[in-house]
Amino acid sequence: MPETNTAGSQLCPGCRKLINRSLNRCPYCGMKHPGSRWKNTLLAGSASDAYPLVTVLITVNVIMFILAIAIDPRFTGFNPFEFLAPSNQSLLILGSTGAMPLFQLQRWWSLVAAGFLHGGLLHLVFNMLALRQLAPLMILEFGTNRTIILYTLGGVGGFFISSLAGVSFTIGASAAICSLIGALLYYGRSRGGIYGRDIFSQIGGWAVGIALFGFLVPGINNWGHGGGMAVGALLAYLLGYREKKQETFSHKVLAMGCIIGTGLILAWSCLNGILFLLFGK
Repeated sequence: MPETNTAGSQLCPGCRKLINRSLNRCPYCGMKHPGSRWKNTLLAGSASDAYPLVTVLITVNVIMFILAIAIDPRFTGFNPFEFLAPSNQSLLILGSTGAMPLFQLQRWWSLVAAGFLHGGLLHLVFNMLALRQLAPLMILEFGTNRTIILYTLGGVGGFFISSLAGVSFTIGASAAICSLIGALLYYGRSRGGIYGRDIFSQIGGWAVGIALFGFLVPGINNWGHGGGMAVGALLAYLLGYREKKQETFSHKVLAMGCIIGTGLILAWSCLNGILFLLFGK
């Protein structure tokens, strides 16, 4: 079947369906003047301006990284992969996860805390750049509440799968970020059309790049990455996305539960770190 000519078309800022930009009202969601430049500019803003969630996540990750460095400050030379790298003791105190912390120490809260810990400055920077690139698209297509659910539960699921696979210790936001990748891959394949195929192709490039990086660089938690993608795709199927299902009250409740649970766990993690700073040395 030949492709439809999409000249003069755009995605409606309200419902993300393909429409003619000259329409006075979207025939799907009823938004007035969907082709208005200011509406499209507003929704296409940067991660830090249009999506406070991204800014909050990055800020929390940076704070946890600073605390990890403060617990055990040390100079490891100018190796870029080890520069400003917290010690294993510091990361364990704050909640590194894996088979050892989970199944031997019963530290189940570490499944959440580990997603906000990083093993070095480059590790942190790479993950936060990826988050800033992917999260706005997630929020646009799934909404804020479902993005929170996918990020939180996808990270937990990725870490749990890697722990079952025998990964002893693991940290980083990459399991949660891979959950967003899995969700977007599902979205692109499910939506179809020109836009869906473009999303699937673009995000598929991310997935391939992460897989290649994981096999070429030692110490990468490939089980966490693959597990995060699988859990993210499954959650996206169960939760739906905006074009199929608008966010519901249950989405809001589950997202609030993720926020409260994450906040309490990170408070516990920080308390452990502060107590060690005061009395552990």
